[in-house]
Amino acid sequence: MKKISTLFVAAAIALSATSVVSCKSKKKTIEPPKGEIEITIPCSGSEFFSDKKHFRSNSLGESSDRATAIKKAESNAKSMLASYINTHIKTVTDNYVNSREFNNKEQVEERFESLAREVVDQQVTGVRKICEKLTQKQDGQYVYYVAFELGTDDLVSKINERITKDEALRVDYDYEQFKKTFDEEMEKRSKR
Repeated sequence: MKKISTLFVAAAIALSATSVVSCKSKKKTIEPPKGEIEITIPCSGSEFFSDKKHFRSNSLGESSDRATAIKKAESNAKSMLASYINTHIKTVTDNYVNSREFNNKEQVEERFESLAREVVDQQVTGVRKICEKLTQKQDGQYVYYVAFELGTDDLVSKINERITKDEALRVDYDYEQFKKTFDEEMEKRSKR
């Protein structure tokens, strides 16, 4: 009986070891060219890119004062986020207004953009921090890395809320068409 249980335990250990080895990642590690050193930047990389559900941005700030380093990084990241969103909203508005072919196209387009920018400015203050890292160099300088995101559903909802409060726009506004246009543009951006 003891011999069978010893064999069973040995087989279980061998099987476990095989499983661990076979589950190991098959990613190839690519070494940088000779004479170069790979630098990894915190809060950056593909997981911090915008996708069809989120706008994202990241930045860093450097200063001999820790609070200043944080303020610089957060201000830069939020400005970049607002810029990305405003560019996207401009494209969505152009495409939405063109697809709807309003008689007063130019005026409608300007009002849509204006309201959307107001919403973006309000929303950027409430973005979600998804990564942060504070480091200090040997010379005493602080470096703060940060990444923010804003959900597209929240943004579209707030834009919809503002547009429906504007009597002139509400007459010609089609939320479903606007959302469809917005989502199509997000899909295009996430494939880049």
